[in-house]
Amino acid sequence: MSLDPRTPVLVGVGAVTQRLDDPAAALEPCDLMAEAVGRAADDAGSLDVVTAATSVRVPRGFWHYNDPGRLVAERVGASGARSILVELGILQQTLVNDACRSIASGEDDIAIVVGGEARYRQLRAQIAGVDAPETEQEDGVCPDEQQRPAEPIYLDVEAERGLIMPVRAFACLDVAIRAHEGVGIDEHRDQVARLWSAMSRVAAHNAYAWRPEGADAATVRGPGPKNPMLAFPYTKLMNSSWNVDQAAALIFTSVGRARALGLDSDAWVFPHAGTEANHVVPVSQRATPHRSPGAEAAGRACLDLGGVGVDDIAHLDLYSCFPASVRQYLRALDITDDRPVTVTGGMAFAGGPLNNYVLQSTVRMAEVLREDPGEFGLVTAVSGMLNKQGYGLYSTAPAAEGFRSANVTAEVAAADPPLPFDADATGPVRVVTYTVLFEGDEPSEALAVCETADGTRALATSTDRTLAAAMVAEEFCGRSLRVDDGATLVGA
Repeated sequence: MSLDPRTPVLVGVGAVTQRLDDPAAALEPCDLMAEAVGRAADDAGSLDVVTAATSVRVPRGFWHYNDPGRLVAERVGASGARSILVELGILQQTLVNDACRSIASGEDDIAIVVGGEARYRQLRAQIAGVDAPETEQEDGVCPDEQQRPAEPIYLDVEAERGLIMPVRAFACLDVAIRAHEGVGIDEHRDQVARLWSAMSRVAAHNAYAWRPEGADAATVRGPGPKNPMLAFPYTKLMNSSWNVDQAAALIFTSVGRARALGLDSDAWVFPHAGTEANHVVPVSQRATPHRSPGAEAAGRACLDLGGVGVDDIAHLDLYSCFPASVRQYLRALDITDDRPVTVTGGMAFAGGPLNNYVLQSTVRMAEVLREDPGEFGLVTAVSGMLNKQGYGLYSTAPAAEGFRSANVTAEVAAADPPLPFDADATGPVRVVTYTVLFEGDEPSEALAVCETADGTRALATSTDRTLAAAMVAEEFCGRSLRVDDGATLVGA
């Protein structure tokens, strides 16, 4: 195949996992990111792919750097690179799509996409009562480009009543799947535990995994001292592990530049398609919380652009902050739960550094595809409470039409408008979905998305432990209850 010299290609990948109990010996986030870039250069086989980089793109993390891309560029010798900071609320896949489009258009020559965290370092410092300093930048230092989301991903009342906590929001989405599919409470918990146990076995063979040990389904499902219930039906082992020290880097360039640098084409991985849906609907206003219209539309678009069907995809990594994300992507792609869904082991076991896991999964996907040349790999992305959805399709074989991308936001917005919401709704309601919080081993508080007779949504909580215990034991989706004073859930 004759390739357009501007065809984007992934030429180098690098990942770092650091687990040092002494925070003084541990690298800070920007140094971890620089280390990941260095490993990506080694992987590409040329330091020139770093020193000649024209952009460094970084997704926002827990750290406090004003211009992390500049810090990384300085550390790796990429003095001419533009620094780009992408804020929380923007899909990580968007950084990849932007980098590939920029290379295809000629705006960029070599684009580095890198992210990292050192939360474990920070945690160990807190335990030891010492500082874990980060490099400080002068006031006024700012990135060459900064991207911010256009709108918030939650309602103010969701923040006030606790639905802003991701584990609670995703638990509500999973309960909605359970109710829609008519699955019993115990079977639902078994389904999720089996899915997560299978992912843990993948992590056990991932050299970068934070927790590289398998966990059987009974261990994942059963609450205990080391695995407390966080938000029913989720235990701690179903929760993304974000207190990690991890970084990952991707180096993209054009086929023409890669050839000029003499890079080994046997190691190239081609991005075939990248899609995203950025239509934001807060959890309480979703007409169908059991499914993701954005994941469905962006998935169709990605497969269409890549000219493949889902059965042509040999390797998957479905975004795994919580089981609901994986389960909604499985349904969006019409894939059964028994198919392998990760190449990393998932965010609970491989590690889920805030806002850069997709870089970790793309690094691992590139390695897997090199071991299985010619096959396709699909990586998915999530922003917020599954508010935004993205896909990246890759193969070692080039795409006939080069990299293609699509933003299906308008299509999704037309098909899935948010439902009206009343923060002060009072009176009879129907439970749409819910979760239950725990105090120790005991159900202590219920949190429910409800609907009034005219279809308006409401959000209510209850500290009635009898009601909370009943909602753990019985299916309450579809039940008629009542909201008092616009906020308190009570029996009908």
